[in-house]
Amino acid sequence: MNELPATVYILDRPYKLKVRPDDEHFLRKAAESIDSQARSYGKMYAYNDRQDLLAMVALTQITQLLELQDRLQYKDTKLASRLTDINELLDTKVKL
Repeated sequence: MNELPATVYILDRPYKLKVRPDDEHFLRKAAESIDSQARSYGKMYAYNDRQDLLAMVALTQITQLLELQDRLQYKDTKLASRLTDINELLDTKVKL
């Protein structure tokens, strides 16, 4: 694999990683989002250390991810059901 070194900063702390060139943009965007959200939580809530802020970001992000996965699964199930109905209708018309 052709991986590049990349350093991202979250709450002023550097994280050195290796990333595929195609994924670098996503990594940087994710780090910026985490940093921004953690700083926002820091302004809104009392916290003991930055780990508390990162835990809140992780909890928020994973909750949103699970909600999206649930919606996608529902839509996939609904779509599969409708496609089955269409196929059955087409099969009926072809037999006529």
